[in-house]
Order: sequence, then C-alpha cells, then structure tokens
Amino acid sequence: MATEFKKYSLNIHGSLYELDSPKVMGILNVTPDSFYSGSRCSTDDALIERRVHQIIDEGADMIDIGGYSSRRNADDISPEEEYARLDRGLRIIRSIAPDAIVSVDTFRADVARRCVENWGVEIINDISGGDLDNAMFETVAALKVPYILMHMRGTPATMNTLTQYDKVVVDVIKDLGAKVQRLNALGVADVIIDPGFGFSKTIEQNYRLMKHLALFHSLALPLLVGISRKSMIYRPLGITPEQSLNGTTALNMVALAAGAHILRVHDVKEACEAVKIHNLIKSQD
Repeated sequence: MATEFKKYSLNIHGSLYELDSPKVMGILNVTPDSFYSGSRCSTDDALIERRVHQIIDEGADMIDIGGYSSRRNADDISPEEEYARLDRGLRIIRSIAPDAIVSVDTFRADVARRCVENWGVEIINDISGGDLDNAMFETVAALKVPYILMHMRGTPATMNTLTQYDKVVVDVIKDLGAKVQRLNALGVADVIIDPGFGFSKTIEQNYRLMKHLALFHSLALPLLVGISRKSMIYRPLGITPEQSLNGTTALNMVALAAGAHILRVHDVKEACEAVKIHNLIKSQD
C-alpha cells in the first residue's frame, strides 16, 4: 500500500519551491572516476554541455553536480581541484540553463561557500552529513540554502568497515534526527533527508532501509532517495552498473510508493516516466 505523500516547500533564493509532487534530480559528474562510467564528464566542455542538455531535455527538475568521486579507492583531490571542476561545470550549466535549480555535491564547507557565492547554487548536498568538515553546518546556516543531509559513517575509503548497527533503520533515523536538531539550532530551516543507500551499509541493510523507507517520514522532512545503478542493485543480480537501469527503475518505484520527494538519478528520462506512472496511480480514486 502506497504511503501518503507529504508536501513540503524549500526556500530557494527567497521564493518557495513547492515539493508538491516527486521531483527528479539529474546527476552531472565532472569527474574522471565515478563508479558508473556512463556518467563521467571529466573536464571536457563538450561532454559536460551534452550532459547538461540531456538532463534538461529529459525533464529533470534539478541538477546535482559533483566534482569529487565518492567511489571507494577513488583519487583524493585537493579542494582547489574539486572547485576548479565544479567551477567549469557550473559555468556551463548557467550558460545553458541559468534558472536551473542546482545542487552541489560536496562535503567541503569552503567549496560549498564558493559555489553558492560565485554561482548562486541553490542546494548543498553533503554525503558526510557534516562529519568530514566541522565547518559545514555553520557554513550552510550562513549561506541560507537548503541542505541535503545524508547518512554515512567514516569516509568513502572506510565506510564498508563501519556497518555494525543494532537496528539499522532505527539507528540511521536517530543519527539523522540528532543532526537535524543541530542544524535547526543553527538556523538551517530547509533540510532534506537522505538515508545514504550504499554508504556504510551492507546490501541486506540497504534493502531493509528500502523496505521501511516510510519510517523516515517520522523526521517530518523531505526525503531524497539515491540508488541509481548502485551495487545494491548490480551485485545481487550479478550484473554491472551499466546493466542496472531496470533494477534502478524498480527501486525508484518502491521509493515513490514510500513517499520519496526527490529521486537522484543518472537516467532522467526513465525516472521521469516512473514519476508520471506513479502519479497516474495516485490520481485514481
């Protein structure tokens, strides 16, 4: 049985952006080493431009740009290199779609600040939930932008060794809830919750989170789900990330039925189609 969709709004540059139906966030990786090879744009302007056009033309509501791969064993890069990649990508986004709602995927507070101040970025997406840069929460509060709070333990290099939970669903909700309180105390009003599928969780734990995803609505905040082509899909099926679109769409439909507000995806067209089908089902008496 589908979960009732809870409506929220975000303050975007002083105007309310309504999350009154599920939104699709298209991934733009300006990196050479993302786990999914099909999403890598590196620093080739033509590739970045083609990807931006694709994301927009296929109907995405938001663009999420990242310059630092969270793949285990990915190269560690300096903040300067990360920002240089993002700066290039953001310049192209703003030239093609100046009014696009853009989220920057970074765990570094100074990189986040520069992207907001220099390019008017609307949302900060932090895979570490503030753990990898102690200045992130205060920075987001000062910038007054919505913040995607993802659950992860450790770092991308160590997270797979930190999967011990008493009860994974309860523990993740408690961890996120404690950070929401800290953010609210600093004046951060717009927080989006991300359970962190694939980060410091086993395959079984990922599916337990998905089964009980509706429980995350207890935090009374918008819910983002990012499972696009991840190992929780391709490993049980014995396939590759490149072969994982069908499994991704299946799980996106599960997430939509559980009341997800934002789907973060590589494949925008297919996710938008899933949202349309979901909305058609929900519109029936």
